[in-house]
Amino acid sequence: MHPRRTLLVTLLGGALTLGGLTGQGVAPAFALAAPTPPPPRIAQSSGPAPAPTGDLAALLDGVPRGVQVALQVLDLETGRPLVSAQGDTPMIPASTMKLLTGAAVLAERGGAGGWWSTELTAPAGELGRAELSHLTLRGSGDPSLSARQGPNSLRALAKQAFARGVRRVGELRLDMTGLNAASFEGTVLGLPMPGIRLSDWEERPPQTVTEARERLSQTMIYELRRVGITVEADGVVLAPAYQPYVPPARQDERGRPLPPDPKIPPTRRPEQGVASVRSASPFEFLAQTLRPSDNFRAEALLASLGVGHGGTLNAALKRERELLGGLGLDTRWLDLADGSGLSRDNRLTARFLTELLYLLYTLPYPLPEASGAGPSAAPAELYNRRLNSFAEGLPQAGTGLRDAEQAERGGTMAARLSGDLDVRAKTGTLPGVSSLAGYVTARSGRVLAFAILMNGPEDSPILTLRAQQDELVRALAEAY
Repeated sequence: MHPRRTLLVTLLGGALTLGGLTGQGVAPAFALAAPTPPPPRIAQSSGPAPAPTGDLAALLDGVPRGVQVALQVLDLETGRPLVSAQGDTPMIPASTMKLLTGAAVLAERGGAGGWWSTELTAPAGELGRAELSHLTLRGSGDPSLSARQGPNSLRALAKQAFARGVRRVGELRLDMTGLNAASFEGTVLGLPMPGIRLSDWEERPPQTVTEARERLSQTMIYELRRVGITVEADGVVLAPAYQPYVPPARQDERGRPLPPDPKIPPTRRPEQGVASVRSASPFEFLAQTLRPSDNFRAEALLASLGVGHGGTLNAALKRERELLGGLGLDTRWLDLADGSGLSRDNRLTARFLTELLYLLYTLPYPLPEASGAGPSAAPAELYNRRLNSFAEGLPQAGTGLRDAEQAERGGTMAARLSGDLDVRAKTGTLPGVSSLAGYVTARSGRVLAFAILMNGPEDSPILTLRAQQDELVRALAEAY
C-alpha cells in the first residue's frame, strides 16, 4: 500500500456504530481514502508532438475512406507525447469511456483499499430490544452487494441482526434517498439505478424504480425471516426524508431566551446500526467491468459517484468530472453523457486518454497485496509486478480463449495481439466507432500510453479497424 495512504472515514451524517455510519434518512458512505498528493505534471513539449512517420504513417494512410483517426502516444517515464495525429480532436470514445468511470471510482473510494457499505439501522430509543418498530436498509451505492453470497450480502446483514438479539420487526423500510434512480433511465442503457441494488440483478435488472424497490424489499424480508426474525408487514415502505431535530426555544421566568436544550429526544435521534457489511476491494468490481466491457456494471459504478452528491445522473457526471479534474486532468473540453460509453454524445480526445493513463500510472492505486513491494515502490515496479490496480483491471491482450481463467483475464482483448507483447488496454465499439487505449511495453522496455480513436460511417468495417489498431500498436512497440 502506498506509504502516504491513511484511513479516512467519510461522514455523510449520523453516528459511527458497528463499524458503519448511520443517519436517519442519510445513506452512509465509506472509503479508505488516500491523502490527495499534488498531481504529477504532464510534460509539455515546446512545440506540437511529432506527427506519425514511417510504418505508423503508412498504417494511418491505409484506414478506410471516411474514417477519422486520432492517435496519441505518451512516454510514461517522461510524460512527454511521442507522436500525435489529431490528438486534440474530440471523438466518440465508445467503451473507452469506461476508463474515465473506473478512474473516477478509484479516486472516490481512495484506491483499491476502499470499499462501499450497506447496513440495517433501528430507532435509537429501541436499541437492545428484541422487538423493534422497524429496521431500515441503507446503502452507499455499492454495486457489488449480493442477496445471499458471501459476507457482503443481505443474508449476512440478517444474520448479524439476529445475533444482536432482534426477533421481531414491525416493518422493513428502504432508504432510497441516496440516488434518484429514475434519472439514470436517461442513459442509453435506460435502466434505473437505485442507491441500494443487488449484483444478482445483472442477468435480469429491474426495468422500473417500483420493480427495484419491490424486489429489494422482498429479498431483505425473506432473509430476515429465514434467520428467525419475524417481519410483521409485507410490501415496500420507504424511509421518511431526514429532518434534523430543532430544539424548541426556551425562556427563563422573566421571558429571556435560554440556550437550546442539548438533549435530543430518543424519537428524534439518528437511527443506530444493528448490522453492517462492506464490499471487497473496488478493484474486483472494476476488473469485472473493464475486462468484458460490461455496460450495466459501468453505469452502476457511475451511479455510485452520485450518492451524497445530488443523487441524479447529472450530479454523478458532475462528480466524475470533479474527480478527474482533481487528478490533474483538463476537463474543459470533455463531454460526459454516461458511464459505459454507449452514448454517442460522449466526446473526448486521444490526448485526454493518454494523460489519464499517465496519471493512473504515475499515481498508482496499488493492489492490497502490494504492501510487500516496499514502502517506496516506484510506479514502474508496481506496473511490472502487476500491482497497479488500474492497469490490472484492464483486459490483457493475447491470453487466448481456451482456458476460462485466462479468457476472463483477457476479456475483450483475449484474442487480439497474441504473441510476446505486453498490452493492457480497453476496447470500444459502436456502429462506425472503434477505439483502443491502454499501455504497451515497447521492445526497448519503455512503457507507453496510447490511444487510438476511429470514427466513421455506421457501416464502417469494424473488424478491419480493429486489425489496423493492432498493427498500429505493434508498430509503436517496434518504433520506441
